[in-house]
Amino acid sequence: MQSELARLIAGQVFLHACMAGMRMAMPLLALQQGFSALAVGALLALFAITQVFFALPAGRYADRKGLKKPILISVALASSGASLSVIWPIFPVMCLSALATGGATGMAVIALQRHVGRMAQTPAELKAAFSWLSIGPAVSNFLGPVLAGLLIDFAGPAPAHETGFRWAFLLMAVLPLSTWFWVRRVTELPTPPAPEHAGPRRALDLLAEPLMRRLLGVNWLLSSCWDVHTFVVPVLGHERGYSASVVGTILGAFAISAAFIRVCLPWLSRHVHEYQIITGAMVCTGVLFGLYPFMPTPWSMGLCSVLLGLALGAVQPMIMSTLHQITPQHRQGEALGLRLMTINGSSVLMPMLFGAAGAVAGVAPVFWVVGAAVGLGSRAAWRLRPA
Repeated sequence: MQSELARLIAGQVFLHACMAGMRMAMPLLALQQGFSALAVGALLALFAITQVFFALPAGRYADRKGLKKPILISVALASSGASLSVIWPIFPVMCLSALATGGATGMAVIALQRHVGRMAQTPAELKAAFSWLSIGPAVSNFLGPVLAGLLIDFAGPAPAHETGFRWAFLLMAVLPLSTWFWVRRVTELPTPPAPEHAGPRRALDLLAEPLMRRLLGVNWLLSSCWDVHTFVVPVLGHERGYSASVVGTILGAFAISAAFIRVCLPWLSRHVHEYQIITGAMVCTGVLFGLYPFMPTPWSMGLCSVLLGLALGAVQPMIMSTLHQITPQHRQGEALGLRLMTINGSSVLMPMLFGAAGAVAGVAPVFWVVGAAVGLGSRAAWRLRPA
């Protein structure tokens, strides 16, 4: 199991790094081309909109086909989508690239999470497996923005020149090809049969479980915090005159601290319950969001980013472990699709809302409002404890 899990993590890193790098680079290019914060928010929203409409079909497809076919489709879609912006680095084409790389990542995530959940045999193995798997996005959220930022600043004839952006997009287009190299040798698991006399499957049936509804609500609040950080840091860095590599490093510090806490989670989860970790993370996130706008230098912003990564990085494995324990095995892909659709539905609307609010009132109120919401939502997280 360990060797196959390592292959899945490596494959996820390269595919997710493609989206993470594009998500950092394209807003900077759009701002350089004179587009507003509202337009940048709309561009970031496109990374999620494909997943809103295709998450459930992708989950059902994974329930039928398993791991490798969804991954192969995702690799082709991400690589071709990023390549479009290499050829035509203009705003409408960047929108198409956002749709393609976002949709590809969503399909791959569902297939990978479903496969890993079925590899585990006990709740303890489930928490450990998802803790290790969640390191992948954290590493790729460091790798993608940092590599893209360095290429933007140093690969062109002048800092932040269009040529540097083309090189960054080209690297992002190549990265997903490595994913298939790692995943193609993973053993496919048999598809579990549906129960006899099962009626028509509706996604809303999964919401009949109160714990599922509560889990999705908490997950939505916390994913909004990731969206705020991803959106506001490039805008705040642009306003303060920071270079692309500095902005990428701040975002990378967030990602690497999230990876660090996930390495510690297999040990930590043996001593602390899932609901306690999630509640503590929400309280800490609310406090840090209140302080973030007062950070005056890249170093202080980086420190806040590190602490925020520690808080938010601990959450997803605990949520995924709980979700797999409360979902029928033959519908786990569908449940993962429902979760992805829920959080990405907000990711479509929230960046545009953040952009509109940032254009009117500045970025500080965006931090404060979301921080207050997630702090108040910690009460719902505490109610995730077992009866």
